[in-house]
Amino acid sequence: MKVLLYSEAENLIKESGLGRAIEHQKLALKSAKVSYTTDPNDSYDLAHINTYFLNSIRIAKLCKREGKPVVMHAHSTKEDFENSFIGSNLAAPFFKEWLKYAYQRGDIIVTPSAYSRELLLSYHIKKEIKVVSNGIDLNQYQRSLIDPTAFRQKYGLTQTQPVVVSVGLWIKRKGILDFLALAKRMPEITFFWFGRTEEQLVPVKIREAIKHKPANVVMPGYVQPEELREVYVGADLFLFPTYEETEGIVLLEAMALKTPAIVRDIPIYEEWLPADKTVLKAKNLDEFEKAIRFGLTHNQSQMVVQAYDEVLPLALPHIGQQLKAIYQRLLDQQKQK
Repeated sequence: MKVLLYSEAENLIKESGLGRAIEHQKLALKSAKVSYTTDPNDSYDLAHINTYFLNSIRIAKLCKREGKPVVMHAHSTKEDFENSFIGSNLAAPFFKEWLKYAYQRGDIIVTPSAYSRELLLSYHIKKEIKVVSNGIDLNQYQRSLIDPTAFRQKYGLTQTQPVVVSVGLWIKRKGILDFLALAKRMPEITFFWFGRTEEQLVPVKIREAIKHKPANVVMPGYVQPEELREVYVGADLFLFPTYEETEGIVLLEAMALKTPAIVRDIPIYEEWLPADKTVLKAKNLDEFEKAIRFGLTHNQSQMVVQAYDEVLPLALPHIGQQLKAIYQRLLDQQKQK
């Protein structure tokens, strides 16, 4: 078995959650001893396509003609496209139709969560949809392996200074405006936002908010995963005010490193992450402020242990075996035709 692991426009997505998900796939397949190539001109038995652009569709159609099974990975939905880049809300209905067309080029669709599967089913997609998490590399995300002082030393923070961190693109959907508003409410707390978006893609309202951010907000931009692990370990709280996700790899990372997390109370986390048992949850600014103040003053050791238990089944070796089973079933079905 040899798989084409295909992703289009890698330079555009490498700093996003999608870019991280693709790197996780490579590690997962390696752990499952599944041979793969990223070169569509190479030989392969099956294609696993992570993007929905024109060349991705072309490759899916080519595979069909050659009798090779295709897995389409549904990382995106109309719902998480909205409130992102300039013009995204106007384009969202057309984006949904394109996603339906693109995803149905596969013999099977894989998506990261039960929540995103339900969204895709509501699109009336006529293909089997399997849930496979983006996973987490627990070999790398072990708190004991990371210097707990590195982050604070780099940014000149004292060991007692309260620090709240978040990670994401500069888009409304990620909750960046709420993040900045919360920082303004709590000037005695230092807030860090890691990640960025090309300025020409960012709506004016967000550009202006960032330009006039409160003095207690630090925005270092994109950092490598190695440094981000130090950030999680060195921070007091991980704040994830996103309005919509298909999973949220950065949340998995924080949970794996046992960083107390606060998330928005949205459907994807409703059943998966029980409030006050694994994470703190909030629906609006007042609730987020209350949760932050609570998280900074109360011991959450039991909560982070339970959160860690939630990511254990998402370790990459498990994900690799799930993908391998899907690939093998498709290949067996192809042989029977």
